[in-house]
Amino acid sequence: MAEGKKIKTALVSVYHKDGLEELLAKLSAEGVAFLSTGGTQAFIEQLGYDCQKVEDVTSYPSILGGRVKTLHPKVFGGILARRDNEGDRGQMAQYEIPEIDLVVVDLYPFEQTVADGASEEDIIEKIDIGGISLIRAGAKNFKDVVIVPSKAEYPLLLNILNSQGACTTLEQRRMFACRAFGVSSHYDTAIHEWFSKK
Repeated sequence: MAEGKKIKTALVSVYHKDGLEELLAKLSAEGVAFLSTGGTQAFIEQLGYDCQKVEDVTSYPSILGGRVKTLHPKVFGGILARRDNEGDRGQMAQYEIPEIDLVVVDLYPFEQTVADGASEEDIIEKIDIGGISLIRAGAKNFKDVVIVPSKAEYPLLLNILNSQGACTTLEQRRMFACRAFGVSSHYDTAIHEWFSKK
């Protein structure tokens, strides 16, 4: 696997926790370190795994009622940095930006919130910003990063981990990127349709 990339650090930021336990167990067994925020971080730690707080990396707490948690150059730099680019690597060292090799996201349930007849205020708060940004960043840098854009993709990654360990091919990372842009496209279309009806 000449173009294989080892997963060493995973950023996990999910709304629904179901299905995550098996994936975390396999990643941990493969020696992957976890990075997370809020409820997801607490969930990971309750399962007995070490998990570094995003705020310990960024030196910034979750602010604005949780609207801003992962939106920080140290997080997005760790995802978007081109590992074979000398300038990018120099800036990662200069600004102490950690490499993030895997991003696992499950977005706020916007469509379900609309379907449940929630108030406009509640619906607006279910427009995911950080998660969708993480998905796009991970997908853009698929040459170096695995992006798992929803819980529907957990089994895909689990199959790879079970068959070849915490190492992915370029073709596999491109496949995840394609699925990620499908998820983001569908999500934004649902939001656009809701706004169009108002």
